[in-house]
Amino acid sequence: MSSKEKKYKWRRADYQEKTHGLLMVYTGHGKGKTTCALGLMMRAAGRGLNCCMIQFMKSRNDRYGEHESAAKLGIEVHTMGDGFTWDTKNPEQDRATSRKTWELCVEKLRSGDYDLLVFDELVYVLSYDLLPIAEVLAEIQTVRTSQPALHIVLTGRDAPAELIAAADLVTEMKEIKHPFNIGIRAQQGIEF
Repeated sequence: MSSKEKKYKWRRADYQEKTHGLLMVYTGHGKGKTTCALGLMMRAAGRGLNCCMIQFMKSRNDRYGEHESAAKLGIEVHTMGDGFTWDTKNPEQDRATSRKTWELCVEKLRSGDYDLLVFDELVYVLSYDLLPIAEVLAEIQTVRTSQPALHIVLTGRDAPAELIAAADLVTEMKEIKHPFNIGIRAQQGIEF
């Protein structure tokens, strides 16, 4: 075992003993939900916490800037989606992809290996009824009971009332002005 691993194990045990895990939701129609979660992961990784992000809707065929940064920081990222499905043509496929992604989330939740888990775009999945909210909340609450120091972040628009009620922290991003509205396309290094 390296000195870094020894230091991390000590810090993690100490951290878990003193920490109250939070369920955090970043929602709203403004930009910045994923960016906020990534910033939180960067801070957590800097403190030696074990972090993982699972992305529900971003296409697994694309590579995003956050993947490069996360790899450098030792943050695990799994991009599982088929791409954004605002006007889906195949709801059965969307449900199947969401189910497969949620199964990975459950595996990570139950593993006990993480201090911070981010389920990016899960709120969209819930608001589009691609997964039952009762199932998701029941799993999260069960894991929070058995792992009281685990922090969990969920992102996406239109957080259901049940999710807001269950969360410890809810932040709503509100769009005031967006460059897309005047024809400026997404900027590499800023949006992706």
